[in-house]
Amino acid sequence: MARSAGAFRITSWDEQDYAGEKDGSRMSEANVTQEFDGDIEGTGSVRWLMCYRADGTADYVGLQHIVGRVGGRAGSFVLRSMGAFDGSKAAGDWSVVQGSGTGELEALTGTGRIDAPMGAQATYILDYEV
Repeated sequence: MARSAGAFRITSWDEQDYAGEKDGSRMSEANVTQEFDGDIEGTGSVRWLMCYRADGTADYVGLQHIVGRVGGRAGSFVLRSMGAFDGSKAAGDWSVVQGSGTGELEALTGTGRIDAPMGAQATYILDYEV
């Protein structure tokens, strides 16, 4: 199994509430684009569903489509992500959606993690096989 590591930056963020506030909590959907550097090179688009608590922390789930290269192989794939925002950073786990790979990434499988502190460089790892 190979390990990819690197960083990403958010290039756009469009978040809208879809369930009204109740006792300080709310639910929202964010459409986000990203640029990946490192062992994953390319662009990502993700749709996250988030549940914010009254204290400003949140849990999120999402599907992320990445187009680019992994370990020098070109194609695209989808990641399933799940994590939490503690008020200062988002962290979570992701896994490649089976059968979502295209091109040289058609057989891609793997799991990984992101760490995205507010105002700092976001990082990722992905342990994978092609």
